[in-house]
Amino acid sequence: MVDGVQYTPARMGRIFVARVDHGEDLLDAMREILVREGVSHAVMLFLGALREGAIVTGPEEPVVPPVPHFVHFGGGWEVVGMATAYPGEDGPAIHIHGSAGRGDRALTGCIRGRGETYLVAEVVIFELTDLPVRRTRDAKTGLVLPDFGG
Repeated sequence: MVDGVQYTPARMGRIFVARVDHGEDLLDAMREILVREGVSHAVMLFLGALREGAIVTGPEEPVVPPVPHFVHFGGGWEVVGMATAYPGEDGPAIHIHGSAGRGDRALTGCIRGRGETYLVAEVVIFELTDLPVRRTRDAKTGLVLPDFGG
């Protein structure tokens, strides 16, 4: 057993399948579906391509709180990844991680800010129900983390 691990059971709710078209923002599209369908908690899978975006590929230095190291990419990159969504201060708070590649270059990390779709991205949203988790700012790390209310 690992001390300090927070967890809780949940139930599977509805499943949504979406297509995000060329020029649309991937994160905005995910958030819009969650809000429109009243989904408060979810796990999401995605694949496709982004024309441009930014990805955090770790910290600038391994200190707490971390300063994120951003890498901006453009020109059409293949992407695959997953995300979680929990209620946050301003509606659905999405934490999205993925890998992006173009040619012989690949990046993996936390996709942040605008992620403009190139051609198409596909998203599958798995709603989670009976889940008391929220996303709140952690004082120690400065990160917005799942809060199990413990």
